[in-house]
Amino acid sequence: MSDSESKAPTNFIKQIIEEDLRSGKNDSRVHTRFPPEPNGYLHIGHAKSICLNFGIASEFGGLCNLRFDDTNPGKEEQEYVDSIKTDVRWLGFDWSEREYYASDYFQQLYDYALQLIRGGKAYVCDLSADEIREYRGTLTETGRESPCRSRSAEENLDLFQRMRDGEFEDGSRTLRAKIDMASGNINMRDPVIYRIQRAYHHRTGDAWCIYPMYDYAHCVSDSLERITHSLCTLEFEDHRPLYDWFLEQLGIFHSRQIEFARLNLSYTVVSKRKLLKLVKGGHVRGWDDPRMPTLSGIRRRGYPPEAIRDFCNRIGVAKAGSTVDISLLEFCVRDYLNKCVRRVMAVLRPLKVVITNYPEGREEKLDAVNNPEDPGAGTRKVPFSRVIYIERDDFMEDPPKKYFRLAPGREVRLRYAYFITCTNVVKDREGEISELHCTYDPATRGGDAPDGRKVKATLHWVSAGHAVDAEVRLYESLFTQEDPEDVADEGDFLSNLNPGSLQVLLSCKAEPCLREADAGDRFQFERLGYFCVDPDSRDGAPVFNRTVTLKDTWAKVQKWEHQKERSR
Repeated sequence: MSDSESKAPTNFIKQIIEEDLRSGKNDSRVHTRFPPEPNGYLHIGHAKSICLNFGIASEFGGLCNLRFDDTNPGKEEQEYVDSIKTDVRWLGFDWSEREYYASDYFQQLYDYALQLIRGGKAYVCDLSADEIREYRGTLTETGRESPCRSRSAEENLDLFQRMRDGEFEDGSRTLRAKIDMASGNINMRDPVIYRIQRAYHHRTGDAWCIYPMYDYAHCVSDSLERITHSLCTLEFEDHRPLYDWFLEQLGIFHSRQIEFARLNLSYTVVSKRKLLKLVKGGHVRGWDDPRMPTLSGIRRRGYPPEAIRDFCNRIGVAKAGSTVDISLLEFCVRDYLNKCVRRVMAVLRPLKVVITNYPEGREEKLDAVNNPEDPGAGTRKVPFSRVIYIERDDFMEDPPKKYFRLAPGREVRLRYAYFITCTNVVKDREGEISELHCTYDPATRGGDAPDGRKVKATLHWVSAGHAVDAEVRLYESLFTQEDPEDVADEGDFLSNLNPGSLQVLLSCKAEPCLREADAGDRFQFERLGYFCVDPDSRDGAPVFNRTVTLKDTWAKVQKWEHQKERSR
């Protein structure tokens, strides 16, 4: 990771930590954690949290834990644990030996619950989930106390032990904190601490049939790990009084919670529940579908981790929520790839061109630049022959006024090769153009014409006799609306799916050097965009995902960064 990446711009969280260090709080320690729930794959929103937590720890010489808040076995799987660890490492971060799980603390959490019961701060409740919601009240109406709230500590201890022993049915009883049913904060109206749930846990198996609720387990886990700064998104701000209450009642180490705005991205859904719906409904090919905002999806699409870190650095950390234009993310990807990936030529929609005055059987090796942004990248040899392919879009039989590419009687340059002129158009029985006949000027090899004549277009091409057959997958935004979730019914977000989000081209032609490309290799297809080799590739038959186009979005980026600066 570069110094510029590790030293992100200052923000209110850094200012809080700097003040804590000046005052000697927590013995001048900085210890953060990234605490995902293993109930799905990480997405681009999590990347912001990962970069923030690990970045803060690194910048202040502290530590960062990776902790899985695995308290809901009905929705959690080892597959998700493994994918999360892969994604964090891919982003460039390492938690060393500090890998923890809330399930590591199940016994301690249970013992603390007993402590709350003995202190008259928790009770076993017989109300059903629906009844608890009814008794809780609303934002304008206070709640009602449960009929079980007055049970003695002894009775509650007995019932809770019997819950632990599996004596009661799932959902028949809960353990609730005894706080304040009239509180203006609904989270403080006797929240559930434990529920009965007979579900196999991916780490503890069937050892437990009661599981702690997230709000209870999360803050206690932070305390047990002596986390100094618990960084979380704004939706947990209303939960902070509850976290404080638990830690104060138990008399244990108190982590400081600081909330920041989550990442919202235009044309993107970042709810794990909704992403799961896309996967389960077959709307995408899986969690790693390159149209998905999951880290596994964007990795498969070809986004480099350096670009993701740059993106997170650029958007910064704020207290107020906002939506970032996806063009900024694409700019970061394009900006990074432009500096480091090889240029190659590929033709996505091939049109055959026969150069009639080029000797039959002759072949040449022409010099091509690998990356004009990197002189050290050198050059490569590109084969040239009598029959080549160009893009079908690069020819028009009856072109409009400002069309400068190939047309009957018009001369253009072939990249790294020669000037050619179209002399004849061959069509099939249906009247479709099947091939072009052209002539070439031998004096124009690799450059301009000696007589000084100019052409207005340079085309990419591939030699037909040397071309590699390839499949290319063109991706667009998965949704047609800037805010896919702006619908009357949240289930209707699927109505905003883009039916043209994936286009598969099966008859593409590419330079022979791409025959041996490995999965994950990235290239710029000249004039077309940046592409990545997909794992579906087989020997000699590459499959390419379009990572991002060559479209310049710098004006949008500048506009967004100006707006961000004004909002500070």
